[in-house]
Amino acid sequence: MQRRKFLSLAAVAALSLSVAACDTEAQAPAGGSSGKPYIAIVSKGFQHQFWQSVKQGAEKAAAEFNVEISFEGPDKETNVQQQMDQLNNAMAKNPQALALAALDSKAAEGVLQDAKSKNIPVIAFDSGVDSEIPVATASTDNKAAAAEAAKHMAELLGKKGEIAIIGHSQTATSGTDRRDGFVDYLKANAPDIKIVDIQYADGDQAKSTDAAKSIMTAYPNLAGMYGTNEGAAIGVVNAVKEAGKTGKLTIVGFDSGKAQMDAIKDGLMAGAVTQNPVGIGYETVKAAVAAIKGEKVEKVIDTGFYWYDKNNIADADIAANLYE
Repeated sequence: MQRRKFLSLAAVAALSLSVAACDTEAQAPAGGSSGKPYIAIVSKGFQHQFWQSVKQGAEKAAAEFNVEISFEGPDKETNVQQQMDQLNNAMAKNPQALALAALDSKAAEGVLQDAKSKNIPVIAFDSGVDSEIPVATASTDNKAAAAEAAKHMAELLGKKGEIAIIGHSQTATSGTDRRDGFVDYLKANAPDIKIVDIQYADGDQAKSTDAAKSIMTAYPNLAGMYGTNEGAAIGVVNAVKEAGKTGKLTIVGFDSGKAQMDAIKDGLMAGAVTQNPVGIGYETVKAAVAAIKGEKVEKVIDTGFYWYDKNNIADADIAANLYE
């Protein structure tokens, strides 16, 4: 009888320890056993080279600032539900900060409110989050980056001639900023370059090709063209090839991608401006660390950009920020 009672008490004690251990595991942040602050990062994607470069920058900052991070994103940048599941799982680990590039800001509002109620600072990155809750957003200054593209276009054309723009959007902020930054730079610094036409093709290569071909037909003296994202830029490249004007027009672009990189290597494009995904990841973690410490964080963090062409495309700091 005594032995049975002893075994029963032992079983209860073991069960209590097991439940306590499971509860601790559920509540503890990933990597919490080390005692380092934990930052959960949920991006718009994971497998694309752009996001892997963001992850690389985040890991660099994590090592430098002695924090632990997790980095994940949905399989496709249209899978809102998968991102929401990842956000909820991240919050269940009680991070000291949450970093997010939202696929759907409205869908993420509940998680953002939860973070706010728990005093967990939120850092938005890349395209950010349409909410006042994030304490900072780390992203590219598209106007400044577009101005850099315009600067190189002006230099390549000797600051004179007719050019045109193929835009990817006239409603999205990234589209209007990449147009306006380019246009404003030329007005201020190269007034003898005339922008004869601006057309929009939704970043679709085929539509961009058709738009570029129609512009070339209407303006036979055209000296250059600018595409505001990869689809627009490659559409211009294809149009120039199909029109038999390779080498006769100066083409500059925005973003990266294999087709654009190949066009630059082959001399079909003069160059392009790439975002700085490594810098985005680094600055996101840096801002999260500051927010955890209660330090002031800039509301908008410019993560920078790079101009790349055939002369520097293989450089280490450039290659790390090119995404296919």
